[in-house]
Parts: sequence; C-alpha cells; structure tokens
Amino acid sequence: MKQIKKVILATVLSLIIAILIALGLKAYIERDTQHLIFEDISLVPPSETVIVLGASVHSDGKLSPILKDRVDTALELYRNKKVKRFLVTGDHTTDDYNEVNAMGNYLMKRGIPESKILLDHAGLDTYDSMYRSNAVLGVEDAIVVTQKFHLPRTIFIAKGLKLPYTGFAARSHSYKTTNKIERRELLANFKALYEVLLKKEPTTLEDRL
Repeated sequence: MKQIKKVILATVLSLIIAILIALGLKAYIERDTQHLIFEDISLVPPSETVIVLGASVHSDGKLSPILKDRVDTALELYRNKKVKRFLVTGDHTTDDYNEVNAMGNYLMKRGIPESKILLDHAGLDTYDSMYRSNAVLGVEDAIVVTQKFHLPRTIFIAKGLKLPYTGFAARSHSYKTTNKIERRELLANFKALYEVLLKKEPTTLEDRL
C-alpha cells in the first residue's frame, strides 16, 4: 500500500511540474511577443502582405467559423489600407481537401483581384507556413492574422526565423472547440520551441506537395 501511495504521489507531482513548465513556457512566449501583437487596427503598422493561416473547411468548401473570422479580419486590414495583398496558407495534401483555394475563392467573391492573392498549398502547420512565407513566397514583411490564443506562438516562430512580422488578432466569436484548442496550444508551444531552436526546414520547400 505504501508503494502504491508513493507511485500516486510521484505521478501527481510529475503532472503538477509538467503543468507548471507548460504554463511557464506559455507566459514566456506571450511576454516575448506582446510588443508585436495588436488588437486595435489603428495601431498596427502597415505591411505589404497579410498572412492568413489556414484552419478547417467543410466538404463543400465553406470556411469554418474560425477560418472565416481570420479571412474577414484580413479583409478588414486590406480595406483599411494596412496591407496591399494576401497570402493564404494552409493544408492541401489531398485533392478533396483544400483550405487554400477555399480562402482564395472567399476573397475573390468579396472583390479581391486574383492578382493580389498568393497561395501556399503546403502550409501544413504554423511553422511551415511561417518558414515558407519567406523562403518560398518571398514575403519580406507581413501582418499575420489568427486568433488571439494562436498569435503568440505564431509570432514567436516568425521572430525565431528572423522574420519582421507583426500579428493582428482575428475578430473572434465563441467557438465550440476553444477550450480544447487552448489546451492544445500549451503542448504546441513545446513543438514551436523545438523547431525554432533547431531551425528545422518545413515538410517541403516545393511550391506544392
């Protein structure tokens, strides 16, 4: 019985330590990037490009609520003359799933010329999207749009890659999966730290998978 208690205690302590480390890394990343993240459109510095990070789309090509908020926010930046063009980046690993064209079509239906939309079909995760934005698409300066819970990690990666990007928080609504996503961000921070420290290359540097 004593041995079982020791095992339980050790497990609980290990879990507490792991949680504290995760929260500490989250706090560090937020402090490290807070000066580069904006929520007031009047304060965000103008850039050539707005980068919209992909998220799930429905089988009919309709944007999920999270992705729609990102693209609508990017449109707001464009209409306020904060950016001149769009880079939409996301997952297009199969013929029947295409986040990138869904975003591009959404923008064009709202009056954005096709010539002002760059497409990155191999932005398979946040790190790949940031790396490829410069290495493959040649974006030198940008405003990155995603939800507030995702921005610190995104800008931390961009900063680690020596990219002079700022972040602008997407106009967010209440999402059914918000709590789950925020918990996942705690783990994703460790992946981001690993990728930045090792300066790893993305899954592919080709134009498409």
